[in-house]
Amino acid sequence: MFGLFKNTSEVEKLQKKYEKLMKEWHALSTTNRAESDKKYAEANKIQEQIELLQNH
Repeated sequence: MFGLFKNTSEVEKLQKKYEKLMKEWHALSTTNRAESDKKYAEANKIQEQIELLQNH
């Protein structure tokens, strides 16, 4: 039962990190394309982690 709460908090942490990266990605998308692509790739990795945690 306590494992469920731990996973939920982990998912929430990852979602906040994902949102932060997406904001940075959007801000950089008009000024620095290379850095923007890096932020987007990081955000996609985090999104995959979120999906894995939610499915298990």
